[in-house]
Amino acid sequence: GYSLATIKHSVSGFDLDQPGKDSWRLGEAGSGAVVLSSPQKIAFIKPVDREAALEELLCLVGGDFDLVLTEGFRSSSTPKIEVHRKELGGLLCSPEELFAVVTDEPLDIAAPQFSPGEVEALVDLVEKRFLALREPEETLLIVNDTPIPLNPFVKSVIHNTLLGMVSALRGAEEVRSLRISLRRGQV
Repeated sequence: GYSLATIKHSVSGFDLDQPGKDSWRLGEAGSGAVVLSSPQKIAFIKPVDREAALEELLCLVGGDFDLVLTEGFRSSSTPKIEVHRKELGGLLCSPEELFAVVTDEPLDIAAPQFSPGEVEALVDLVEKRFLALREPEETLLIVNDTPIPLNPFVKSVIHNTLLGMVSALRGAEEVRSLRISLRRGQV
């Protein structure tokens, strides 16, 4: 099977931490981030002063997953599958943005349409479009929390240069994933 991650947008906010607990107190005392860790789960809580872009959140999830499903994030340029119900009115996304629609009524749009019971057919389409055709190797450049588009040549140069340098290091002969972080002082 495939490994899957999910990122959900919450318009109204949420509380993961519980008032009175040590982790809550640390956050209230001014800790810039609080990480909760147990043998079963990890949670990362970081106060923010703005809406995080989907691309930033994808960086937090990392590249360990074959597919990341998101809920919300309508302003993102990522392909969208909308769940449409006749009683709720029109589509939320423009038809051009839609990769597919799960709907209880026929719609006059070009995107493939599935009834709520056609889950396997929708999964097959997602698999063909996003999983079967994905690049076996991926190189991303993120500067100041912003993904930078790379043409194939630049992507290849970065990929091969980093792999060449790192794979020569003891303990890093077989690189499956690589994360390098660079933080500069005042510029």
